[in-house]
This record gives sequence, structure tokens and C-alpha cells, in this order.
Amino acid sequence: MGLEDAVLLRNGGDRLRVVPDEPRRDQHSDAPQASCFDLARLLDRSSRRFSGLISAELTRLGVDDIGPAQVMVLLAIGDTELSVGELLDRGNYVGSNISYYLKQLTEGDYIARVTSQRDKRSARIRLTEKGRQLCADLKEAAKAFERTFCVEQDLQDLAVAFQALHRLELMWANAARFGA
Repeated sequence: MGLEDAVLLRNGGDRLRVVPDEPRRDQHSDAPQASCFDLARLLDRSSRRFSGLISAELTRLGVDDIGPAQVMVLLAIGDTELSVGELLDRGNYVGSNISYYLKQLTEGDYIARVTSQRDKRSARIRLTEKGRQLCADLKEAAKAFERTFCVEQDLQDLAVAFQALHRLELMWANAARFGA
């Protein structure tokens, strides 16, 4: 059982025991059956654990003015210059959250907001040198993690999981938009 397959459950008092979180099995087959709710729960838990990993890396880098959510915004911006609307399309952000994140990132000098010459209400966002450096440091840490903890099969599994999750994201987005 790998760490990614484990959840911590209370086992009386303060003792913790690691228990696998497996999908239920279909009574007519040995294949595991995972519902959309099982997948959503696993994705939520994985997201929180990944946020913990990013927090630890930020601490190691001495960054204490932003958190994992703001880091994900920086990574979504990447090497491009884009509008807030385009950023909202790239990530699943609530408008009020993204405004708060962008304010923090601007105050921390991770992003620059450039007001449009034609329309003063419109602004474009890009990473500053500080933001680009943080993204580069985090990407390098991710590569080091992969070199240390992942064998070739793990990397192939990650690619397959990414493709499957991307299809699932599109399917859920379309179902929410156009009805199930």
C-alpha cells in the first residue's frame, strides 16, 4: 500500500492507524467501481495533501507572504500576459477569491498589473521576476521530487491519470453547463 492510497482513521484515543481507501467492487466482476463521489473525495483529499506539500516547499524557500492557492494562480499565469477573465477561464476560481489572490500577489511583487491604454477598466497580468523565480524554484523542486520518489512506471501512471482526470473535468464541466 502506497502513501497515496492511505487515509488516517481514529482508532480510539490518540492512536492513528493507516487504512487503504479502496473503491468498492462490483458484485458481478472483480473490477473496482468508483462513483463520481468517490473520485471527488479522492481529488479533494489529494488537493489538500498537495497544498501541504507546496506549503512545506514555500517554507523551505523562505516564502511566507503567500500560500498554495496563490502559487497555483502564479503557475496558471505562467509565461503569458493575460486578463483576469482569461485567468478565470484557466482555473476554477471564484471572482472574489481571485481578486483577493491577485491583490496579495501584486502587493508581494509576484505579479504586475498593466492597465490597458484603450480601456482603463481592463488590466493585463504577468509575472514579475520574483514570480518567475518562485515558479522556477517550485518546478525544480517538483523535478527533484520526481527523480527521488518516482520510477518510470510512476511517471507513466501520472501521465495516464492526468489524461483521465482532464477528460473527467471536461465531462463534469459540460454536465454542469448543459445538464447531466
